[in-house]
Amino acid sequence: MPHFCRMFLILVVTMFLAGCLALPIKDPYSYSSAVGQGGGTPFASYGEGRITGVRVWETNNNYYYYYYYYNYNSNNYISGFQLRYGNTWSPVFGNEGSVKQVMELFNDEAIVEVSGKYNPADYICYLVLTTNMGRTLSAGMPNQISFNFYPTNMGNELRILSGRFNGAGITSIGAHWGLVDMEGAGNSTLETALETLIS
Repeated sequence: MPHFCRMFLILVVTMFLAGCLALPIKDPYSYSSAVGQGGGTPFASYGEGRITGVRVWETNNNYYYYYYYYNYNSNNYISGFQLRYGNTWSPVFGNEGSVKQVMELFNDEAIVEVSGKYNPADYICYLVLTTNMGRTLSAGMPNQISFNFYPTNMGNELRILSGRFNGAGITSIGAHWGLVDMEGAGNSTLETALETLIS
């Protein structure tokens, strides 16, 4: 290959790489819109650092009735939850129901999917939190309408859960995804949580 062609090729490759560096960086945050009936008090979790633990409470209103044959009906729903950021637990959003599910996350483990089912007339019926290590926490009863939240950008993780609750349980839920700066700067979710409650 002549010297001129090599120089031209190097110039083209250099300009291409410089152009790639100049591309705007995609917004590192995304939001999975809330599902559910949405009555009651708004909430948004907040804290410093990565989510390291989860507690979810469910209320079991199972009952039996007879009408020509034996039948079973279940009205389980998510009554409350709590997230731990670093070493500090957030407030309980909703209330502590009859059954509590707990998951402690390992180092470098993050929640990368939030799914479940909701009843459009009242509560979140079923909640599943899935981590990047394939572990899950599930609470409630899998009935009604399905939802599935996950980050838009690869490498993001759950930063905030937001929605509404009333005296009995969680009536709507949404998920905020982003990066965690493990060096300590820009690690707080409080500002985003406050913006969520205002909007």
